[in-house]
Amino acid sequence: MSGKYTIILAAGKGTRMKSKLYKVLHQVCGKPMVDHVLTEVEKTQPDQIVTVVGHGAEAVEETLGKRSQYVVQEEQLGTGHAVLQAEPLLGNKEGMTLIASGDTPLFTAATFEKLFAYHMDKGAKATILTATAPDPFGYGRIIRSDIGTVQKIVEQKDATAEEARVNEINTGVYVFDNQALFAALHEVKNDNAQGEYYLPDVIQILKAKGDVIAAYRMKDFSESMGVNDRVALAAATKVMQARINKQHMQAGVTLIDPDTTYIDADVEIGPDTIIEPGVYLKGHTKIGADCKIGTHSELINATLEDRVTVTSSTIEDSTMHTGSDIGPNSHLRPDSEIGEGAHLGNFVEIKKATIGPRTKVGHLTYVGNAILGSDINVGCGVVFVNYDGVKKWEAKVGSHAFIGSNSNIVAPVTIADHSFIAAGSTITEDVPYHAMGIARARQVNKADFWQRTAIADDPEWNQPDK
Repeated sequence: MSGKYTIILAAGKGTRMKSKLYKVLHQVCGKPMVDHVLTEVEKTQPDQIVTVVGHGAEAVEETLGKRSQYVVQEEQLGTGHAVLQAEPLLGNKEGMTLIASGDTPLFTAATFEKLFAYHMDKGAKATILTATAPDPFGYGRIIRSDIGTVQKIVEQKDATAEEARVNEINTGVYVFDNQALFAALHEVKNDNAQGEYYLPDVIQILKAKGDVIAAYRMKDFSESMGVNDRVALAAATKVMQARINKQHMQAGVTLIDPDTTYIDADVEIGPDTIIEPGVYLKGHTKIGADCKIGTHSELINATLEDRVTVTSSTIEDSTMHTGSDIGPNSHLRPDSEIGEGAHLGNFVEIKKATIGPRTKVGHLTYVGNAILGSDINVGCGVVFVNYDGVKKWEAKVGSHAFIGSNSNIVAPVTIADHSFIAAGSTITEDVPYHAMGIARARQVNKADFWQRTAIADDPEWNQPDK
């Protein structure tokens, strides 16, 4: 029975990136480039995926995990040599094999599927994925006969003037008959200036044997964009971002200004949500329906249920439940949970805390390592003091409590339901049900204080005759 296989080439270090991070691990819209490639390959449901690793092998394997098998290219001896490393896993199998590069993050599963279908329809031993390039300089050219069959691939440096005018280029993606591929790879020579074994040489070897060579020309040249330096990385990111934004808008999300809205690849957004300019949605953020994300907000692995409003605020690894709101200029740090209908106002910071339904934390407040019940009012300038210099402690506040402005809640402490904390208090002990906690010095009014102070400071009043 014939199978369908994929080989992803991810062994290159990428010296032109000028980075300690291996090239295929550089991110485009929140995901490493090689992860983008693998994600699209997985959608084609191949029987086996093999990733060729070399430089940064452990980092690549850690990133992709068990989604692929791996082989190592110990020496960088060219693309043909890289593919040959997969022979122990795939060499004897019948079927067709897709070969793609880990530094081409823009290819889609739809394009891969069309390439497979074209390959089978033509009964080819090899099918080249091609595209029409606005500026073909630097690409290998696809040279066809008068009847449209592929004659050869000519590299830029070897092209005649007439061949150089051809704008159909080789994208570096192929589908091969699997057994024919590995047989031909053993015939590839390295008699070139680089001393490397090139995968495109397989095309000429198969053609010389009389095998059918096909070429499928895709419509969107931008998919073929490879990344070799930071300039190309930025260009690929821009293309990917436009694609992601378009998908969300087509699904019912309003982006006020798509050009200044940055959404990572794995973000989910519900319909009728409005995203204002300057917003950055990162990681595995999930946003429900009918939400509003205001200008200059940043959400990182955040979960927002329906009808949540975020105004110019930052949310990290936290959850906001239905109808809650935050901002402007507030910050949810990791492991925070905001209940239904809760309100977080200006300059509020929450860290590893639960805010119950309908509780209001209006402004200039820090809540850390705390559990707050429902329907609580937290006044301005309240600080939950959770760290004693060695350990972080937890505070608990019951439902319907009132925390007066400028209070310090020193954990560990429990404030019961329906209790009241007087403004300006520093609470270090538990406050029972229906009680008021007050911890501040008693006010003393000094009569004529300013007048006596002024007299004492006046030299004339200090004379003996005064």
